[in-house]
Amino acid sequence: MDAVTRQIMALHVGERSDKSGKALWATIPLVYREQAMFHTDQSTVYQGVIPAAQHRAITKHARKTNHIERFNNTLRQRVSRLVRETLSFSKRLAHHIGAIKYFICHYNLEKAGALPV
Repeated sequence: MDAVTRQIMALHVGERSDKSGKALWATIPLVYREQAMFHTDQSTVYQGVIPAAQHRAITKHARKTNHIERFNNTLRQRVSRLVRETLSFSKRLAHHIGAIKYFICHYNLEKAGALPV
């Protein structure tokens, strides 16, 4: 998530492993990989992927990850197929990923409309 615009820049759906961390890093646009500062939770997955000079592993008390935590909650609330006990639940991972990408496109367009011109 971009700290200024609050738009989602990249995503990867998967477990929190080194392989998934590398896949996420590969989806981040090059300009962010070269210049941005990344604030993450204290998972060891990110230490081997994000360059040390650009990485800050922080606690929730630092309040740098609260926007992404809020986005994750919004995602769970608005994308009903992510909730197992719903009629729209899908068993196929590709359908889940498609629904998440669709939601993120809509979310980013809303955020772009809120930006000052």
